This record gives sequence, C-alpha cells and structure tokens, in this order.
Amino acid sequence: MNNKHPASGFSTRAIHHGYDPKDHHGALVPPIYLSATFAFPTAEYGAACFAGEASGHFYTRISNPTLALLESRMASLENGEAAVAFSSGMGAIAATFWTLLRPGDEIIVSQTLYGCTFALLHHGIGEFGIQVRHVDLTDLAALQAALSPATRMIYCETPANPNLRLIDIAAVAELAHRQPNITLVVDNTYCTPYLQRPLELGADVVVHSATKYLSGHGDITAGIAVSSHALAQRIRLQGLKDLTGAVMSPQDASLLMRGLKTLALRMDRHCSSAQAVAEALQAHPAVQWVTYPGLGSFPQYELAKRQMKLPGGMIAFELKGGIEMGRRFMNALRLFTRAVSLGDAESLAQHPASMTHSTYTPEERAQHGISEGLVRLSVGLEDVADLLADVHQALAKCSRPSVRPAATAAHVLR
Repeated sequence: MNNKHPASGFSTRAIHHGYDPKDHHGALVPPIYLSATFAFPTAEYGAACFAGEASGHFYTRISNPTLALLESRMASLENGEAAVAFSSGMGAIAATFWTLLRPGDEIIVSQTLYGCTFALLHHGIGEFGIQVRHVDLTDLAALQAALSPATRMIYCETPANPNLRLIDIAAVAELAHRQPNITLVVDNTYCTPYLQRPLELGADVVVHSATKYLSGHGDITAGIAVSSHALAQRIRLQGLKDLTGAVMSPQDASLLMRGLKTLALRMDRHCSSAQAVAEALQAHPAVQWVTYPGLGSFPQYELAKRQMKLPGGMIAFELKGGIEMGRRFMNALRLFTRAVSLGDAESLAQHPASMTHSTYTPEERAQHGISEGLVRLSVGLEDVADLLADVHQALAKCSRPSVRPAATAAHVLR
C-alpha cells in the first residue's frame, strides 16, 4: 500500500498510513472486507498467489485487505518492515515460537512473564524437545553465561507483567547478536510503540496483545507481530497459516484501527493519571511498596527514562498486611473495576497470584518475583481526581499498624 505521509508524525500515521479515501469511493473509514475467499481473474494468477509469486489476496486466513491495512499501519508505528495480525496476543506469541524454534533448540526467557506465556513455554513448547531457560536478563553477565550454541531465541517483556521489571533492550540485543542465529523477541504490550519501539533498540520481533492499549476499548481480542519482511513472511505462512490458524477477523481489524487513531492521546492520559496514583500510593502509610517506572524510587528509573517516552499506565504495589489487605483494598474499590486485562478506558484492579499468574506454582511465583500480595492496577481514562478519591477511600479501609518492616519496590525486581 502506498504511504502518502512518509515523514509524518506518530498520530498522523496512526490515522492515515496506507489509506486514501479516493481509492475506495471516497469512504473516510476503510471498508471491512468480510469475504473469507477471493476470486482469481485467471487460473494462472491463482497459482501464482499460492506459490507466493503474486501478492494478491486469496484466503483470509493468510491475508485480507482490511488486515493488510492494519498490518501496514502497525509496521509503520513500530518502525518495522512488516507485521502479521492474529486473533489474540497469545496467537502472536505462539505462532512466533512455533515458527522459529525446533526440537533441540534453546529459548532463554526473562524471569517474569505473563502467566499464559509461562504456561505455553512450560506446558507447550517445552514438552516438544525445546529447552526453556529462565535467566535474569537484567544481569548481562548471567545472560552471557547462559548463551550456548543451542540458543536460538531470547524472549522478554519490558515492562514485565505484573511486576514492571525492565529489560535493557539495546544491551540484550547487542549481546544476543554477537552469536549468529539468535532472534530477540520483545513483548511491547505494556508500552505500545508510542512509548517504546524495541526494533529501533535492536530487537528482531515485537509482539503485542493488541487487546490491550492498542485497541483501548476492551471490545476485541487481537495480537500483532512486527519484524522484517522475511521473518514476517515466515511467521505468516508457517505460524499463522499452518500451525495456529489464529487469524484476526476483519471486523476486529477495523475496530483495532479505530483504536490506533486515539492511541497517542490515550497513552498520554494513562501515563499522567498513573503517575498521580503511584505517587499517592507511595505516600500512604498503609502501602508497603510501589513499583512504577515514573517514580524516583523505582530501581530502574534511569533505564525507564532512557528507553521509554513515558512511564506507562500500569502500577504494581503491595499493602502492609500482604494478600489479605490486598483483597480488602480491591473489594473496597468503587470506581476501579475488579477485572483482568489492561489498557482499557476503564481503570482495572486485579490480583495476579490468584488470577493472571495462577499458572505459576507458589514456589515459581516466589522465584520469579511475583509476590502473593501484589496488586496490579491498570489506570484508565477517568478523571484523575475521581481515581485518587477511590484509591484513598479504599486505602482508608486498609490502614492499620504495619505487620512487617517497611520495604521498597526493589525486592520484587530481584
């Protein structure tokens, strides 16, 4: 698709990239192509499409005009060459893993991961002859020692779900690419390309749960992988077409493109409100620790300033009194909704140990820096004064003498 705005800013590309209304009867909003299959003008053209010699659409599981526009737009925003759309973030992650890893290979992953990614690694690909190794990727010496001739992939989230641990993408990329045949894959869900672009820092593939901030409205599930043309084609024709079939629907692609139009505006609001909520939590005597990349007390504060445009909309914290006080806090909330997921217009609160990260055993959560009392907040788009009032009234129900010595956020990042 032609790009009319090659030097345009982020929001301009999010709204206009790859689309000209005059090519579609003047329709301002890109049409939704609902067809599952596409007709061939000749048998020869159809054969060329199947052979990969022609770029036309022939079956929506492989490509579709609505999805192709979304993919072009996401590749532009991430500063990548190409993108592949999926029906969920886990579809994007699974397709990438299954495409690029083979029995006998080794994947090195960071210590803290989303619960379903952890399950895929240990109850999926790890049972098919692929070695999964958790390494503290904040320790470059540990990563260097862990690399072996069998290493084919390094995978991380930054910030990590749920404790917000950061990985220095440029440093890990430099180390990874000293050895041939290692692909660095970064989950950029928490940041979106508005706050962080891993490909510019040396990553090879970026994956997203587009269900979250990219969509922003909590009404679809979707995933994206962005990379070079060559890697994207492999992921499309193997991981998507043959191995998972996790194709995004054209309707969801249209809704996702609608979400992208306001991404920059929404992320600015998410970040400013999260900063205010994090500061309020940190100042409250009922709170044991808070981890948020915008706080000066955040152990990786300097890395956050260097790697991220803004500190994001996610907060992790624990109350004095641990899990019981965390439950009391969550149950006292009136405006924050008790729900999993993140990045919606609505502010959300959840307890990872019993919800999104329940796939870990208690011992694994302790090992990977996910405390039992950790509460995760996704700060939404409501008026910040109302959010602060809700947090303060819930904290008032949790105030009591400390049951253990004061701590900082540093312990969850070890």
